Order: sequence, then structure tokens, then C-alpha cells
Amino acid sequence: MSDQEWKGVLVFIEVTDGKVQEVGWELLGEAKKLASKINQNVQALIIGHDVEKFAKDAIAYGADVVYVVDDPGYKNYITKTYAKAFVEVVNKYKPDIALIGATNLGRDLSGAIATVLKAGLTADCTGLDIDDQSKKLLSTRPTFGGNIMATIFCQKGKPQMSTVRPKVMKMPEPDPKRQGHVIKESVPVDPKDLTVKILEYIPDSCLESVEIEHAKILVAGGRGCNTPAGLDKLKELAKLIGGELCGSRPLVEAGAITPDRQVGQTGKTVVPRVYIAVGISGAIQHLVGMQNSDCIIAINSDPNAPIFKVATVSIVGSWQAIVPAVIEELKKRMGRQ
Repeated sequence: MSDQEWKGVLVFIEVTDGKVQEVGWELLGEAKKLASKINQNVQALIIGHDVEKFAKDAIAYGADVVYVVDDPGYKNYITKTYAKAFVEVVNKYKPDIALIGATNLGRDLSGAIATVLKAGLTADCTGLDIDDQSKKLLSTRPTFGGNIMATIFCQKGKPQMSTVRPKVMKMPEPDPKRQGHVIKESVPVDPKDLTVKILEYIPDSCLESVEIEHAKILVAGGRGCNTPAGLDKLKELAKLIGGELCGSRPLVEAGAITPDRQVGQTGKTVVPRVYIAVGISGAIQHLVGMQNSDCIIAINSDPNAPIFKVATVSIVGSWQAIVPAVIEELKKRMGRQ
């Protein structure tokens, strides 16, 4: 089969617990840019139960064609059933490029799909582009422990696949007037594929805290404040300003925070309105996860710390002197003293 038969940039729109994961909309915006460079269209794929209603939103965010696999058998995510539906759609419509959000579901699904299709897959990308000469997809991601950025392309195999973390790409503005086509695909679930039975689904909304990728304000701690006293102050500051506590890898390794609170290459990518980095030096592994925050306030005792290069506000000094003073001043202005 020649490469010329493969056309279009396909984006998987993930629906979990009846809600669309916003990374799908973010990827549609990026897909439009890629498609314009190779004169191809933008396609979206939605798999699930009662999901056809999201097709018009996919068109509004940039899809020209939306493939919908809507069946009660897809109510709960099971790798084998979703992968089978995805592969059937790909084999039928032959998209040149396939983009999937690097969520827990997306990471699991993408690997299964790439294995069946024998396609190349670049994971956790932070940048996507098209090579001017070959017209192949260029996927950029941190590698070698985050010390360098590698740009990868697949010489063989279709579609060219990449996963992208949520919040890495800017979400486009939806246009409700956009026109597109919705194609319903029937891929019945084979009972033999239901090797897993879902007993109960517990949504994240049941948790007391907000997932850090959805928080508007984050207070992040690093190695420089990894003490019981330091963590107590960071928690106090976060609670005072309505934010969430997170941190760099050293805090996870020390057991001070859970892995789902880690920001960086091996953690999560966040784009809050305010990101307060305390005692974080700013290695590239951490910067790739937060450098696009609207406002970055960095507190570090080292005036040459790399974090200051991306900071909106830089404060040189120890957390012991600065954080308690900030807390007291905030309490005074908020009338809580």
C-alpha cells in the first residue's frame, strides 16, 4: 500500500465519565496547523456510549470529518475493545497522522494500537511539526533524562502516531458556525473481548483535592524546601490563596508528595494562572512541565538558578525568610490576623 493512500490528520477525542478530555480539543487546534502544511483535512474519532452529541463540538474545534463509534459496549474503557474500534477506523479511512492525548487512557490505548498497526509511536511530545521536504510528522520530546530535546520521525509505517500531554498545546477558540461531516461507524463489541469486568467507577471528582493540571493556582516545592517545616508552610500558603500543592521529582522520591502531584517530564504538564516555585532550581526536566504558566513566581536562594530565566517575578532568598513573610502579609490584607 503506497503512502499516497494515507491522508488526513486524525485526533482521538477521549470521553471519560460522560465528559470530553480537553486535550482532544487542544490537539484539534494543532492538527489544523499540521494539516494546512500538507494540504490534508482534520479528522476526529470518538469512541464510547452516548458520545455522538460531542461530534458537533469536534467540528467547532477544527475537525472536518468526525468518525463516531457509539455503542453500549464502549461505555467503559477496555483496551482490547477500544483498540479494535480504533484500528478498524484507521484501516478503513487511512489517516496519515494520528494524535492521541497522553492521558492514562491515551498512553495505554496508543501503545496497543501502534502494536497492531505496526506503526511508529512517539510518546509524551511537547512539539509537533511537518518536515518541509519529506512532509513527514516531526515529533519533539525531552529525552536522555530530559537533558536534551529530540525530534523524531517515522520512516516507515502508517499512520504516524504521537501522544501529547494535556495542556502542552494551546486550546483553539471554538467556532460553532463551522461545517463538517459526521460519519457513524458500527464496530460491535465481541463478547470474547470483554476479558475485564468493571465493578465500579470512581471519578476523580470524588477526591477532596483538585487535579493539579486543572488548578488555577499552584504552589510547588523543590529540593530546597524538602523539610517538614517547609512543606507545612507551602501547604499553608496554598490553602490561603486557594491553590494546590505540587512539586518536583525530589519531593516524590522523598515521599513528601504523591506521584500525581509531580510536575515535569516524568510528571504532569500544567498551565495555571499562577505558579509559585519554592526551592526549585529549574532543571529542564521540571521546566517542560510548567514553563507555559501565565505567571511564574520563583523563590530561590541561588541568584543563578535556571528557574529565574522563565520566571515572571524572581525573588532571591531562602524560603524560611520569604514564605512566612508572604503568608503573614496575605493574612493581614485578608483580615485573618
